[in-house]
Amino acid sequence: MATTTDVGAALACQHIHHYFATSKSGQLLHALGDISLDVPAGSFVSLVGASGCGKSTLLRVFAGLIQPTHGVARLAGNPIRGADEHKGMVFQEDAVFPWLSVIKNVEYGLRARGISREQRRATARRWIELVGLSGFEDAYPRELSGGMRKRVDLARVYASDPDVLLMDEPFGALDAQTKLRLQTELLRLWEQRRKTVVFVTHDLEEAVYLSDTVVVMAARPGRIASVHEVGLARPRPFEVRTSAEFTTLAKRLWDEIENLDQH
Repeated sequence: MATTTDVGAALACQHIHHYFATSKSGQLLHALGDISLDVPAGSFVSLVGASGCGKSTLLRVFAGLIQPTHGVARLAGNPIRGADEHKGMVFQEDAVFPWLSVIKNVEYGLRARGISREQRRATARRWIELVGLSGFEDAYPRELSGGMRKRVDLARVYASDPDVLLMDEPFGALDAQTKLRLQTELLRLWEQRRKTVVFVTHDLEEAVYLSDTVVVMAARPGRIASVHEVGLARPRPFEVRTSAEFTTLAKRLWDEIENLDQH
């Protein structure tokens, strides 16, 4: 995975800088500093690093939710100018609509694109089954657990069939057991569809388990410190977490981030 822009990449950014004005003093905060990164089509890339290193800011640049102060981000070679149907976003917080049933939540993006009722209903039912929510089509979010609501999020974004999935700590608020279960479910879905994924997480074992590549970011300003290729074979069983290769890479990432955080 190169860190200089490749026109063949699904996602790419070149020499990205971004500044935020602080609310109290009005001074500019250098949030991202000279980031160039390629994300190959069909790859799963995780962004890791200490809080404040710009992971979520970079993800929002890719999503088109933030226009960088300098530099350019591209999707399939075209400059990213805003949010659109080619990019699907999953946030840490629940993004389900509480007034809509599960099936209508999953249909939402399809309906916005003018897909016929029959087609969007069939698509929604298929993805509800794939994420393990069959039987809950008519339930409302208030009747679901946090893990089930996150499954609705995943079904909705996959049903809309974007070119890339951008995920900002989607499992960060879940209990440990539910989080592990959904990591496995996400990996299963990814291995079936091979969507391009950029995934932000603080959980280094999660990053190693899911990813082809882990990008370590450093702060002040946010920048790429290193890029690690995950050499674990796919399909990737849950038991790989106990392997020496897995634990060695997770520890290496931990040590690097700890060292960055102290400087």
